[in-house]
Amino acid sequence: MRTFGLPEFLFILQAAQWTIVLSLIAFAGGAIGGLMIALARTSGNRSAQLLSGGFIQIFQGTPLLLQLFLVFFGAPVLGLDINPWVAAGVALVLNSSAFLGEIWRGCIQAVPAGQTEAAHALSLSYSARLRDVVLPQAFKIALAPTVGYMVQIIKGTSLAAIIGFTEVTRAGQIINNATFQPLIVFSVVAAIYFVLCWPLSLLAARMERRHAAALSR
Repeated sequence: MRTFGLPEFLFILQAAQWTIVLSLIAFAGGAIGGLMIALARTSGNRSAQLLSGGFIQIFQGTPLLLQLFLVFFGAPVLGLDINPWVAAGVALVLNSSAFLGEIWRGCIQAVPAGQTEAAHALSLSYSARLRDVVLPQAFKIALAPTVGYMVQIIKGTSLAAIIGFTEVTRAGQIINNATFQPLIVFSVVAAIYFVLCWPLSLLAARMERRHAAALSR
């Protein structure tokens, strides 16, 4: 039986890079999908509202773990060759799209109605209203909750261990199976997640305070 030491610690630490990469993929893809969903939800098109609303209900109403299973084990049933990297990325992007879409929908609708009315009075087109009036203001409102949600994305990557993706949690499982020292191993895993998430939590809280102070002026 091996003893937990520096090589084992470095193995877990190196796996953190894949946690970060997967988190960035989930956020980047989720940002694109989330913006499309938010715009669909706030558009005047009833069909777009229903489709985007249904998407949100499905992915917010089911566990991320189940979504990972469905993508990883469902793709081969459809004749698609998929590996843990792709499965984890697709599931997390879809899940992040639903949550970011709903967050940003709320931020778009939080822009004072008078701003849109003023844009109407200036005869701006729908795209011009979004580009020049609504989205710049919604962006400021969305910064804090978006940064806060990034913490959830990082923690959500731990579920990818269940389909064999070697990130921090999976690396911890591998080392624990070799050393049989779960307290030490998973304390290290928890510490790595804390180091990744804590600065983002502080940043989100600081942004919320600055936004509240700006509103109170």
